[in-house]
Amino acid sequence: MAVPVRYTCPRCGAVVTLRREGYLDDRCVTEEPLDGWEYAPPHGPFEERDGVEIVCGASETDGEGCGRPFYLSFVRYEGGEAVDPAVPLDPEEGPNFDFRQ
Repeated sequence: MAVPVRYTCPRCGAVVTLRREGYLDDRCVTEEPLDGWEYAPPHGPFEERDGVEIVCGASETDGEGCGRPFYLSFVRYEGGEAVDPAVPLDPEEGPNFDFRQ
């Protein structure tokens, strides 16, 4: 049985509603896609994919939205184990090897 599930745009806070089956295995909602995940549009069959690419402000959005994409990522399994996404290091938060400063 499909139920409405609401997600919030991480950029503007608009609420998006998707119809989902009762079993949810969501990992996260992000501004950028996770490396290695394959995304489907919200209006097609997406439960077999790794997530959903949502455009804020499209027909699934309550209100206007910002018009930018964001990503609902599901938990992905390989060999029965949950896979952690590769998270790129933000240069601003990483180590600084410029010793001249």
